[in-house]
Amino acid sequence: MSDKRQRFIDAFATIRDELLDYLVKENMPKDAQDWFKRNLDYNVPGGKLNRILRGRYLGLVSRTPTSLLPRLRRYDGFFYYPQRPTMLVPAPQIGTVAINDAFMLEASIYHLFRTHFRSQPYYADLLDLMHETTYQTELGQLVDLITAPETPIDLNKFSLEKHALIVKYKTAFYSFYLPVALALLFVSPTIKEAAEPRSLELAKEILLPLGDYFQVQDDYLDCFGTPEQIGKVGTDIVDNKCSWLVNTALAHASPAQRKVLDESYGRKDKEAEERVKKVYDELDLKGKYEAYEKGRSINGPSKTTIVSGSRFSLFFFQHVLFFLRRTYFYLSASVWFVM
Repeated sequence: MSDKRQRFIDAFATIRDELLDYLVKENMPKDAQDWFKRNLDYNVPGGKLNRILRGRYLGLVSRTPTSLLPRLRRYDGFFYYPQRPTMLVPAPQIGTVAINDAFMLEASIYHLFRTHFRSQPYYADLLDLMHETTYQTELGQLVDLITAPETPIDLNKFSLEKHALIVKYKTAFYSFYLPVALALLFVSPTIKEAAEPRSLELAKEILLPLGDYFQVQDDYLDCFGTPEQIGKVGTDIVDNKCSWLVNTALAHASPAQRKVLDESYGRKDKEAEERVKKVYDELDLKGKYEAYEKGRSINGPSKTTIVSGSRFSLFFFQHVLFFLRRTYFYLSASVWFVM
């Protein structure tokens, strides 16, 4: 286990215990304490922790909006977690409590903020930033859910424009912009002062396109990558995901190919999935992705942007590390603050 991961696990245990101590203090029953502990232990420390491990100390906060996204899916009388598909939980044991579990995770963040940051001059701006990012994330999730429900399947709702909108609001704001905006907030007394040199707007200009780039790459690897590369088995086709691949295919498909996509996409059937992949191969989506990747690398933001302010200088350094075709490539934005 990496040092960063272990530090996060250690910090999480401290914060979890603090949250549970509050339940004890308020005389919550033991079964409620145990349920909340299970909720925290299962949802917070799992996964690849990419958003946390690529930054420093802001990971717990930047992970927050993920609690707002549906964590469970129903399958044959069971709920299963997409992040851990081998974990099947009998539906009666979860039920609608799962909805409250998500609210509990979100509310915990604001409880911690009140405990640890209420005396800080940026407290109101901290809450405002988190509320705004939460709202943006929920808007993206709304568009995603009504565009690509598991049933009924309607590819007429899909488009590359809608995909870009979903990615921007559901992923890019909280995964890429929020950690940097929080850092700007913590080194400046108010958001207003941090924004004097256009720091926040510049952060959006650089980081939101990075979020789009990352998601398109993730969509590509879901189909053409390996479980070793992405840490999971790709399911976008069978799950009726509004991915970059299917939207690109729809934009270039012949009537015959479109018919195959309409009849096969989103079906829980291996043969249907293979028919979709065959259309992807016929349309050379690998080549189209490589062209997209090269275009974004050429036309993307400059690798180093220097922003000068009255209290600090902010250096955004975009470090892109990738191995074409076979190896997962990573995007990261490193930020240094000089007071």
